Amino acid sequence: MADLEYTVRDGIATILLNRPERKNAFTMAVVNAWADALLQADQDPEVRVVVVTGAGGSFCSGVDLSEFKGEERTPLAEKQLLTRNVHRVALALEGLDKPVIAAVTGPAVGAGMDMALLCDLRFAGRSARFSEGYIKVGLVPGDGGCWLLPRVVGTSTALRLLWTGDFVGADEALRIGLVDEVHEDEDLMDAVHAYAARLAERPPVAVQTIKRAVRQGARHDLRTHLDLISSHLAVITATEDSKEAFAAFQEKRPGVFTGR
Repeated sequence: MADLEYTVRDGIATILLNRPERKNAFTMAVVNAWADALLQADQDPEVRVVVVTGAGGSFCSGVDLSEFKGEERTPLAEKQLLTRNVHRVALALEGLDKPVIAAVTGPAVGAGMDMALLCDLRFAGRSARFSEGYIKVGLVPGDGGCWLLPRVVGTSTALRLLWTGDFVGADEALRIGLVDEVHEDEDLMDAVHAYAARLAERPPVAVQTIKRAVRQGARHDLRTHLDLISSHLAVITATEDSKEAFAAFQEKRPGVFTGR
């Protein structure tokens, strides 16, 4: 079986990290396959939601350090390792307007936690444990943790987690806003897929435009945002899906949406 599996069913693309014997630590081959899968999902009109999860009771324990055993790494090589490989996932996710949900069981550590933070929503199993563990090996987050975590949990909580590398369990993660829902491990994927199915049934252009507008709004003042959203809305109201949604609402029936 492949170290990363990509499947599409009922409008939901699933990216499965499949190295359970290494707690789904990623090699450079895996991380590049991950980025390629996200780009494929972005281009596929049949895909409306993306789910990222791990096999064998783990989400992702970060980079597999055994891949670099005995290898001398210069500052330039270190930088290029990130910019040419690991950062491809972060940038692919930044450019993906479709909803992305992380389904986390077991450890999500270091870059594995950062990968979860890059997703729009995080659903956790009871066994989930999160740690920005870079500090424990004298490093700083290399995949956006210092940018992502404060935006999710606030600056002081982020600094506490970044400075200590402490593990946060599922219930504490829910309390501080690190995850959106917690389920028993055996129920997690059913809950994730049920939620993803709800999103997949919505008008996809509107769903994706909402995500883009939220992200744009974080960088704009209100006047700029309102000007931009008026243009978004003008485009949305001209789509077939918008007309279908209005008709379905009036007729009290489910809408059938095509992305046009």
